[in-house]
Amino acid sequence: MPAHTENIYFDGLAGVIDCAMDWPDDVPNGWALILHPNPSQGGTRDNKVVTTLSRACVQQGLVALRPNFRGIGASGGTFDHGKGELQDMAALVEQFRVRYPEVADKPWVLGGFSFGTSIGVQLYAQWEKQGKPLPNIVVLTGSAALRFRHSEAKAPEDALVIHGEQDEVVPLAEVMEWARPLGMPIVVIPEAGHFFHGKLLVLRQLVQTRLKAL
Repeated sequence: MPAHTENIYFDGLAGVIDCAMDWPDDVPNGWALILHPNPSQGGTRDNKVVTTLSRACVQQGLVALRPNFRGIGASGGTFDHGKGELQDMAALVEQFRVRYPEVADKPWVLGGFSFGTSIGVQLYAQWEKQGKPLPNIVVLTGSAALRFRHSEAKAPEDALVIHGEQDEVVPLAEVMEWARPLGMPIVVIPEAGHFFHGKLLVLRQLVQTRLKAL
């Protein structure tokens, strides 16, 4: 089966969740959930950082799922400042496991950019408390883990946290504040801003190197 992208829909608490699903060339050896930046500021599943993360996953043989948050694309509802989005993504993962068991039982990756990382780290903490399957690898780019919180925000110590030295949206010091008590290292890309302009190739290479551990 050649690499391709299909549109699929899941049921959120405020209506459908509009998703793009990127398939690799061969039978997938796992899957990834990639969460996009702030929808109230133009963030969508087609953001360049999100598609870069997805491309890295697909090139490693994973199916990459890129949902649109509430009010974006065909997704129902309106922006809920993280609370409803968190509930929607928890529901999406449950539905994905039922619909695609042949993929969902394999290793998987949780990735996000900016607002998407805030949702991701809350999901991780929630799943850990509930004893649910945890992602094998967590990738956080331009992390906004301390923002839009409605519950505990956590990630494993070996999470790949990539940040721009000159991030103008989420200062590097803010990410350090979150990572420091968790003992979590941060990979800093020199001269990179929040959207990693001119640094997307470096970002993709860092992610692909990490994914080889799957």
